[in-house]
Amino acid sequence: MRNRQEIEMLAGEMDSAKDTTAKIGDFTQRLSDKLQSMREMTYPPEARKSYGRTFSTLDLVRLLGIPESTLRALTLDGKGPQPLRAENNRRIYTIEQVWELRKYLAEQRPDDALRLLPHRRAGEHLQVIACANFKGGSSKTTTSVHLAHYLALQGYRVLCIDLDPQASLTTTFGIQPDRDLRSGEDEDERTDTAYDALRYDNNRVLLRDVVRKTYFPGIDLVPGNLRLMDFEYDTPNALVNRTTDELGLFFQRLDAAIRTVEDDYDLVILDTPPSLGYTTLASLYAATGLIITVHPAMLDISSCAQFLKMIADVTATLSEGGARFEHDFVKFLMTRVNPNDAPQKIMAGTMRSLFGKDVLVAEAVESTAVASAGVAKKSLYEVEPGEVGREPLKRALESADQVNGEILDLIKSVWRRQG
Repeated sequence: MRNRQEIEMLAGEMDSAKDTTAKIGDFTQRLSDKLQSMREMTYPPEARKSYGRTFSTLDLVRLLGIPESTLRALTLDGKGPQPLRAENNRRIYTIEQVWELRKYLAEQRPDDALRLLPHRRAGEHLQVIACANFKGGSSKTTTSVHLAHYLALQGYRVLCIDLDPQASLTTTFGIQPDRDLRSGEDEDERTDTAYDALRYDNNRVLLRDVVRKTYFPGIDLVPGNLRLMDFEYDTPNALVNRTTDELGLFFQRLDAAIRTVEDDYDLVILDTPPSLGYTTLASLYAATGLIITVHPAMLDISSCAQFLKMIADVTATLSEGGARFEHDFVKFLMTRVNPNDAPQKIMAGTMRSLFGKDVLVAEAVESTAVASAGVAKKSLYEVEPGEVGREPLKRALESADQVNGEILDLIKSVWRRQG
């Protein structure tokens, strides 16, 4: 027989075990605090991410397409942004100086201005690129981040909108998504989301008020966190109650919000949630271009087939009510490709035989460089020398450049730009 003390202790343990809500809450708080402390250790002393990589003159020759002699002459004449000197006395430029140099050279060379500073011109409509698939692990976020960084390095003004409640894109930009501070707090620590600009009540704010500057010149961000799920909860009530306002129905709201800031950007990149909910449908409606990321494995492609079927069924139903889902391009992107994996080759070949030119020629290869950069919350375009093996980084960057360059070519084709 157990004595009273043992029985009370056992009862207490059982009560504690049943209180899962409190336990999960404790887990959440402890993990959040730990992540915040790790973030502060990673980005001291202000606990904000910065861009540490510098650019050599050879980097600028490739990026800007100008001779090294021109850069040398600018330095000797004291014109334009002046480079720093590395330990080996080589000239190096910060990413901010790369942007300054683009602007300076565009002013000095009007005939070459469009290439050096390739912002949208009159008649070129805003490009909204959605990376989508409802299977986790298809590299939507990795694709979004690398595309954004690549485009910004090319001189474009980019807005990233994180629509995934898991907020991996937001985390990559150095923002802790679960620090849900509201208006009135420190501006640099606010994490309002797209939901705050899409909601149906009087607490809705302008999308412009949710946009945040990032450490990466040329890129702004609308952060994500779990509050994005509220749009999935609120929308059924709005449909039942026939709630209407200037943003329109649920699938029109993101598009309408983006239109309020379109003059500030050349491209918008949407990182969609791994589900076909109201947010994903709003993303598909707002997008001008759709990149469907798919890993060339049987289970992943089978999942993609279900995703496509659901899109077709739902958009067909919405089209009966007057919604028009039209895109300048819809392309499949093969991701996490292992060139030496025979089954992957078969599945990739199947996709290409079925869809032909609707599959991007370039493939995003699986690489330890991508994985290592991800651990440091970086893209390949911000990895500094020594952080990743030289050869793996070179191969991964070549793959990323090919993928992103092909997407940029699609965008230029829509804009009817030559070269």
